[in-house]
Amino acid sequence: MGIARNGSKSDENADKSSRDWCGEAAARLHAERPEDALTAARAAAGLDPAGEWPHRLTGLALERLGRDRDALPPARQAVRLAPGSWAARLGLATVLSHLPGHWDEAAGQAVLARRYAPGHPDPLVLEGDLALLRGAHGRAEAAYRAALRLDPGHLQAHVNLGLALLRWDPPHAHHDPAWPIDPRETGRARRALEVWSRQTRLLVALATAVVATLALAFDLGGPAWLGGFAALAALVPLTLRQARRVRLWRWVPAMSARDPWLGAAVLSAVTSVAAFAGWLGLALLPSADSSLGPVGGGLAAIAVLSWPAHAGLRLLADTWRGHPLRALSHFTTASTSHPAHVTGTDGEDGTSRTGDAEGRASRPVTGSSGTGGAEKGGVETGGVEGGGAGAGGAGVRVARRNVGVALWILVGRTWSVLAALTAVALVAGPRAAPVAMAAGVLAAVAPYPLLRASCRAHRGCPWHTAAAVLLVLAAAGCAAGGALGAAWAWWAGPGALAAVAALLALLSARAWWRGAPGPWRSSLLRCDLPAGTDPSVPLHPRVRRAFAYARTAVLSFGDALGPRMVGAATSVGPSGDLRVVVGDEAWEAVEADPRVAVFAADPDRGRRWVEVRGIAVAGPGALRVTPEQVLVGEFPGRHQRLQRGTRR
Repeated sequence: MGIARNGSKSDENADKSSRDWCGEAAARLHAERPEDALTAARAAAGLDPAGEWPHRLTGLALERLGRDRDALPPARQAVRLAPGSWAARLGLATVLSHLPGHWDEAAGQAVLARRYAPGHPDPLVLEGDLALLRGAHGRAEAAYRAALRLDPGHLQAHVNLGLALLRWDPPHAHHDPAWPIDPRETGRARRALEVWSRQTRLLVALATAVVATLALAFDLGGPAWLGGFAALAALVPLTLRQARRVRLWRWVPAMSARDPWLGAAVLSAVTSVAAFAGWLGLALLPSADSSLGPVGGGLAAIAVLSWPAHAGLRLLADTWRGHPLRALSHFTTASTSHPAHVTGTDGEDGTSRTGDAEGRASRPVTGSSGTGGAEKGGVETGGVEGGGAGAGGAGVRVARRNVGVALWILVGRTWSVLAALTAVALVAGPRAAPVAMAAGVLAAVAPYPLLRASCRAHRGCPWHTAAAVLLVLAAAGCAAGGALGAAWAWWAGPGALAAVAALLALLSARAWWRGAPGPWRSSLLRCDLPAGTDPSVPLHPRVRRAFAYARTAVLSFGDALGPRMVGAATSVGPSGDLRVVVGDEAWEAVEADPRVAVFAADPDRGRRWVEVRGIAVAGPGALRVTPEQVLVGEFPGRHQRLQRGTRR
């Protein structure tokens, strides 16, 4: 049973321990119920304020709810209670990465998490995510590949590695997460610059077209030029209005450097205004027709065509950026890892409707390894019962959505190649038959990568199929026209290419009208699944007593000379970590390698021994060892020999 809807606890809930509440909170996080997870985590923290796991889950639940500032205190408290816990460091790094001015600290916490858990993939995945959000695609790719070497089935690593291979830009590409300013502030500045450039280019293009039409077609040169100067004057209040909204002028150069297309849009608008002003200025020269001559025509063309030229160049650059075939293989691997959880998630355009405006997966849903936390079998061993279905669902839907977008990128590449080859074959014609024939042969094999990728992706979208069929017809037409000189081919090939372009335009317009993801790069989603829900390792009362009252204890660690053991004095802290007092040589070794083991004999039962393996972090006057594994055994002795003799 869970918590009653009226906020009171049932009789069964009243008997739950703190770890029971933590297990339920983790299961609710995996089931995409962060509100209920927060309630359970707070109940666990109330029963065990000194426990690290309840505070860590409280921070994770608040982070999944988007309340990052509220999540920071419990995340820091978890690290204070268990400084050697990689999961606590991971949770704190995740929270800090969302807060302005804390990026460097987040990166440092991620490095510590990887240092404390070198065999776990999640810290590496987080390092890859941090690099991906800053646009460091090379570093992100290296981190994800390292994570996949540890866990070849890690869902989040596969999806986000595909984004790194595609050279994906986050929704706030203009903003560096390491900047000490709120991304909403830079977002408002970017929006004002984009609106100004769009309105300016549109006004200049319309004014140029109207003035030229009135001057040439209706012989109204005087009024037309006056109207042009009026349009130029109208740009002044428009510019001042948007300039007031840009409050972070000193950050604009850095924003343009991070997002070159923003700088290109502003530069294109400035160029259009300059060309329009120069074209109007030619009308003031003694020669009345100077503005309609070659120079004036060039300036008018710049004023009118700057916007479509900028849009076309960006579309072409987005189409040929990254490695979609390699990315598609990782998306496909992730999308088929949990096929049972993905039904009815795709839209008619072949893209899933999972995700939010921030370009990441709808919050929650996986175990700490990204491949299903339930496999470990229970709360005490690191898993969460009942989390398997949620662990795969949202991540797989994001992967399937990215598969659809990657296929449309391949469609765009194939279309551009076929259009170029068709143009070469048409221009060469009978005058350069070998060139036309070569273009036709290349066109015949151009759709092969798309067809191969479509078969591997197992996509059933009819729009993808229609686009692939049309591209095959276009390739056949270009091949027949270039190699055979068939007249019908010169109509079939360009006609099929035009049909593909019309199909893409139709799908884009429909997606824009519905506010749904369309066949473009901005529909790609980053996989953002919860990590670090693994339970802390508790110390049984008998183990606590053994270390608190042991006559002798031994600390095992490694240094440059190899494994070493030294005598130590031990005690147990209120949060369940070991406090170990040793010599200086152990402190220096722990700085290089924090993995240690502490061994002690049970004072109550002389034949028993206990060993705690964990991460040692320097504390005030003692090393604090956060347990990761607890072993209990018996010393060999006469009683064992008697037992073996009896068995014989």
